[in-house]
Amino acid sequence: MTGKTRLAPSPTGSLHLGNARTFLVNWALARQRGWRVLLRIEDLDGPRVKPEAAARLVETLRWLGLDWDEGPMTQSEDLSPYREAVERLAAAGLAFPCALTRTQIERAASAPQEGAHEVRYPASLRPKGWERRFASAESNWRFAVPDAAVGFTDLFAGPQAPNPAAIVGDFIVWTKRGAPAYQLAVVVDDHRQGITHVVRGDDLLDSAARQLLLYRALGLGPEPAYCHLPLVIGPDGKRLAKRHGESRLDEYRKAGVAPEAVIALLGRWCGLPAADALSARRFAAAFELARLPKEPVVFTPEDDARLRASAQRL
Repeated sequence: MTGKTRLAPSPTGSLHLGNARTFLVNWALARQRGWRVLLRIEDLDGPRVKPEAAARLVETLRWLGLDWDEGPMTQSEDLSPYREAVERLAAAGLAFPCALTRTQIERAASAPQEGAHEVRYPASLRPKGWERRFASAESNWRFAVPDAAVGFTDLFAGPQAPNPAAIVGDFIVWTKRGAPAYQLAVVVDDHRQGITHVVRGDDLLDSAARQLLLYRALGLGPEPAYCHLPLVIGPDGKRLAKRHGESRLDEYRKAGVAPEAVIALLGRWCGLPAADALSARRFAAAFELARLPKEPVVFTPEDDARLRASAQRL
């Protein structure tokens, strides 16, 4: 059976160097191992989505030298598959409506850890005897998470056994905006689009357990293999962001930096020998997953200066 992966950018802004490294590794693995590549635009993130950003993302990926065999496909074009999935969960008693606000949940449960985007929702807050019928109304819908570890072996991070009940509790699968939440949308799409390998940043490592729970609750299979890569961070140890200075590919492109210079930097971050220029094809030919550093990569001011200096040499 031929494998299949996906490049799945979200049109909430421009791609930065951390995004580019993950997409490049994903694409290289696919081209090395004969997987098909699907480009999927994940545009369900509500008000954060910027309508003009999708076309810019596609163009930036092409500028880097990446290609794909299918797509681009856009999640928002048809919400019916996601609605059908949440209806099945509700009918099985595995999803329930929740009108509580984040503040109310925080008051009733422990506060999130630093950097967390979700507040843990304990089973004790579930409504009593909820009706097994989905009605979107003006409530979020949550998945009733079993209190057990979910074991899987990550292709890079190795054996994992997180317990989503202890980490996030009953997580949202359908939002009061009338759209699916990330976890449900990803599972539905990966299944119906035949994705066999998911390659992404390790900030989503815990999400794999949640997604596997949804695969099993919906009776979907086969489950994909996961490969979570260390993030690119700033000198302060936090995930790469605007506070660390300019790292967006669009800005480097405007400054005259060639894609080969960007890929040479990404290659060095991936364990390849230092080089001034490297094409995506040459990266794919030389890349070895086993040589990828296990620790996060630090983007330094020297990296930025090196990229900008490369533009002056052209």
